[in-house]
Amino acid sequence: MLVMKMPDMLEELLNSEPEVLAEKATRDSNLLEELFDGVSSSNAKMKFKSAKILSLISQKNPEKLYPRFDFFKDLLRSANSILKWNAIDIIANLASVDVNRRFEKIFVEYLGLLQEGSLITASHVAASAEKIVDAKPDLEERITKKLLQVEKIKLPTEDCRNILAGHTILSFDKYFDKIQNKEEVVSFVKRQLKNTRNATRTKASKFLKKHSLS
Repeated sequence: MLVMKMPDMLEELLNSEPEVLAEKATRDSNLLEELFDGVSSSNAKMKFKSAKILSLISQKNPEKLYPRFDFFKDLLRSANSILKWNAIDIIANLASVDVNRRFEKIFVEYLGLLQEGSLITASHVAASAEKIVDAKPDLEERITKKLLQVEKIKLPTEDCRNILAGHTILSFDKYFDKIQNKEEVVSFVKRQLKNTRNATRTKASKFLKKHSLS
């Protein structure tokens, strides 16, 4: 099979549904390789759609992307926020097939993105916690400890921290049964009952009722 030429690849990327291309790329190694090249393209539409398709592949077929783990690790350092956010999500999905424990080697860097100063970046990291804990329960305590620090991290505004606290509650809810030190988490959630953001207070209340803690 011939590798698609760039104009053909660009045309297909721009005109096909991401889900269709994701399914096709799982069966076509040449197309999959073109997607990796697409992430480095100077064409913005091609760059971001390629990243989106790779993210879709990581959700259903993470084993197809695992050999390129280091590619996504490098994207964590990208100056392009959209590529970074995709990399955060993809790496979380790859945790389920991480037979070589590559995630452990970048744990500090990955969770350190909570402290980057971006609400969206921190939210992606918080949302990824459940998938990583599910795949690597031995990391639960370390991940939970990092998430419990979100009240104090530096973000552009106080409301950003309030929003992040809400995202963190949702994350804790998804893996609450796996949390060893539930007391600290429950204390965190109860503090959010006084959060100045209504949506975050609501998340806290629902969490406590769901887990019979109110």
